[in-house]
Amino acid sequence: MTLMPLQLTAVETRLVRTPISTPVQTSFGLMRDRPTLLVRVTEASGVQGYGEVWCNFPVCGAEHRARLVETEIAPRITGKDFASPQDCYTTLTAALRILRLQTGEPGPIAQAIAGVDIAVWDMAARRAGLPLHALMGGTNRQIPAYASGINPTGVLGTVAAARAAGHRAFKLKVGFGEATDRANVEALAAEMGAGESFMLDANQGWAPDQAQAALAWIADHRPRWMEEPMPVDTPTAAWQALKAATPVPLAGGENFLTRADYDAATGGKWLDVVQPDVAKWGGITECLPVAQQVVAEGLAYCPHSLGGGVALAASAHLLAAAGGPGLLECDANENTFRDAVFPLDLTDGRVTLSEAPGLGVEVDALERIFA
Repeated sequence: MTLMPLQLTAVETRLVRTPISTPVQTSFGLMRDRPTLLVRVTEASGVQGYGEVWCNFPVCGAEHRARLVETEIAPRITGKDFASPQDCYTTLTAALRILRLQTGEPGPIAQAIAGVDIAVWDMAARRAGLPLHALMGGTNRQIPAYASGINPTGVLGTVAAARAAGHRAFKLKVGFGEATDRANVEALAAEMGAGESFMLDANQGWAPDQAQAALAWIADHRPRWMEEPMPVDTPTAAWQALKAATPVPLAGGENFLTRADYDAATGGKWLDVVQPDVAKWGGITECLPVAQQVVAEGLAYCPHSLGGGVALAASAHLLAAAGGPGLLECDANENTFRDAVFPLDLTDGRVTLSEAPGLGVEVDALERIFA
């Protein structure tokens, strides 16, 4: 992969909040709208690229992250020369190290850098005239996908709609009390047809003893994986004990903040399904080598995505470049702006990526926001 030097002449943000009719439910809170924090970079050649910063929580978090990009990131990279997108990323990460420590905000700062990194890679691929996955060495435009974010109410209706849209795998939110979780898991398991599967996501909702108790009955229903059953900062010994106690594969990674976090969990330690979020940590620069390492270890790289269309597109291209047995996460909840930016070409559980340069997103939909 050969990348040309670059000089950024502009870094801009726009925040879009899309109304929704039904809140998205998690074990720790509700999303009452769908925020999307966009980044647009312009290179000296005039070529532009688009990125997205994760900004779902807290409610006021999107505005804060936008200001981080505008006040702390843009001045540090505008007008500067970089050898590659990776050079831009590492320069930014080093430049913001002390601020990250002083403010105690490693997450928001990492998310802001990630969104800018996605935009720089999109620009680089557009300038090269290649789809992003091809720039990263990928050759397969078709990737498996699944419908995620299924709320604990109206489960079977959501599954039916996702199935009609072309999905063959479905991920249910759990962590809403044993009675609700049991009823939903049993109903979902019974609903699965030939060639279909389901996964579960507790969003860090259980203590270690609760996770072990839940997985004792969940295992009977044979989910494809159990995602974030415990908080990400639970000691490694508890994760290893949980892995030893259940046959259900364990998934996680969306809330890791360093390469060391991945190294501590993969390589046969406890994590079976690895889920970095490209808009939350690392951007393309860090997530690509993590994905490649995961696949080389024989694990499943399944990029996490519960945001807008740019982040979903970046996740899709990363999966196409990395290969392996992973699936693309496609949020089943209402998000009209996401769908306008990256409409899925989905058939029989597989997404086909565009051959357009860069992320292959709908630039007109984005340009209306930046106008």
